[in-house]
Amino acid sequence: MNRIVVFSLLSLMCLSLFSQAEITEKELKNHILFLTSEKNAGRYPGGKENKRVVRYLKKEFKKLKIQSFETGYKQHFEATLRVEKNIEEKPMVKTCNVVGFIEGNDAFLKNEYIVLGAHYDHLGFGGPSSKSDKKNAIHYGADDNASGTAALLEIAEKIASEKQALKRSVIFIAFGAEEQGLLGSQFFVENPLVPLAQIKLMINMDMVGRLNAKNHVYMGGAGTFPNGMELMKVLAEPLGINPIVHAGSVGGSDHVSFYKKGISVLGMHTGGHPQYHTPEDTIDLLNIEGETLVCEYIFRTIMEIASTDYKMKFINQD
Repeated sequence: MNRIVVFSLLSLMCLSLFSQAEITEKELKNHILFLTSEKNAGRYPGGKENKRVVRYLKKEFKKLKIQSFETGYKQHFEATLRVEKNIEEKPMVKTCNVVGFIEGNDAFLKNEYIVLGAHYDHLGFGGPSSKSDKKNAIHYGADDNASGTAALLEIAEKIASEKQALKRSVIFIAFGAEEQGLLGSQFFVENPLVPLAQIKLMINMDMVGRLNAKNHVYMGGAGTFPNGMELMKVLAEPLGINPIVHAGSVGGSDHVSFYKKGISVLGMHTGGHPQYHTPEDTIDLLNIEGETLVCEYIFRTIMEIASTDYKMKFINQD
């Protein structure tokens, strides 16, 4: 580990001592309870449930004083919904990404961005992506991806409390229609709100609520930026996290859309489970205490890169 990284890590440890907003189990759980409620019916794109979730996310962004872009917090797009084989296509539906940012303080580096993202949608009552034989049953999506959406809000709150330390700017995105084929992230990178060349890292959280007894956090893409593999291991150690770090293995969620545009990425998750894409993915099976640890890990990763002049460049792993 070079001296610059060591110095940065020491500085980050000092910053954490003065944090004004902690990541808490109570707040994570409250967000997840809302997202997985019966009235939100599995957070399917389009319709009143989608609008209710978007209003909630927008309200939270405003409460945290996360800035909106000129077009507002909502980035609207239309989504084509997946259907079973030999079933007539459904009409396109209107949905959106919820996007905001915190500006950095360095005159030059504030024009560079770290993106933190998580998709808020799920499968509604099932459909072709369901792994269950239960028909017309709510797929609650507690881990996938209410956990990541809640983490997005909690990490954003903590970063907002330490915004004076930021050099680079941080963009927060709750993606719509990920389960329909990464549609929200694809729309964002094709219609970016900042030049893509200025996005230096995209961190994606998809299923971060099931930290196991060995404290394994899995990630792909750590080799897409300088010293990424080493950095993620060093940051994990004081938290007692055992990272499973892959240089490549970039696949499966919204960070793929950014990687295809030549942007460094980290895809973060706590592992698969039998309840994936079934009605049984419920809040009672989450490790909320463990998720607070995962959130702290991701928070420290962002601050290490956004509050220093950490040298960033894209490294292709194909």
